[in-house]
Amino acid sequence: MTARQRGFFGWTWFVIWRFLLVLLLLLLALLVTLRFVPPPTSAFMLQSPYPVRQHWISIDQLPAHVSLAMVASEDQRFPDHFGVDMVELRNAFERFDDGGGLRGASTITQQTAKNLLLWPGRSVVRKGLEAALALSLEVIWGKKRILEVYLNIAEFGQGIYGVEAASQHYFGKPASRLSVNEAARLAIMLPSPRNRHPQQLTPYLQQRVAWVERQMRQLGAGYLKPILD
Repeated sequence: MTARQRGFFGWTWFVIWRFLLVLLLLLLALLVTLRFVPPPTSAFMLQSPYPVRQHWISIDQLPAHVSLAMVASEDQRFPDHFGVDMVELRNAFERFDDGGGLRGASTITQQTAKNLLLWPGRSVVRKGLEAALALSLEVIWGKKRILEVYLNIAEFGQGIYGVEAASQHYFGKPASRLSVNEAARLAIMLPSPRNRHPQQLTPYLQQRVAWVERQMRQLGAGYLKPILD
């Protein structure tokens, strides 16, 4: 390799390294800011093909059973893991290696990272970024903030984001007045929010609502108290 070639590759590596460092610092600054400031939008909202409806609500204004319903439905180990459920993640990659789709295993922290900063899809690259961002959120934000942002940016229908907009749209009242059953009805929408309606439940979805309510009772009303206090 000539000196000119070494110089070219050395300069290219220097530029790439500096670019990645600046990008990392900007991401860190963004996450620190969003620890205290409600996100004005999200990656998924920006990519929505529908008009977006979203209203921020503090988690302190929500009944505890709203948060509990989402955790019972989506990620019951949320208080205990550090952003990534390693057992479920390993199982997901094993299914992928066997020719299946890369799905499942996403914790609430990972879903928050994905909805806020990434794009739809099930590629290995996106899963890796999702996991790295989830770990960052656990360090910078903590559980309560993660859950609060999740409740405000999760999609609950065509262009409907967050529990406040969802509650107003489907039940005609603020999320602060949601009943346990209504919270469970919203929770079962999350795997496929554009194809489900909490007021038009199929027999399968009725069973899912009943299952979520049972899980909520088993976890107990105080299950998330260490996080929410």
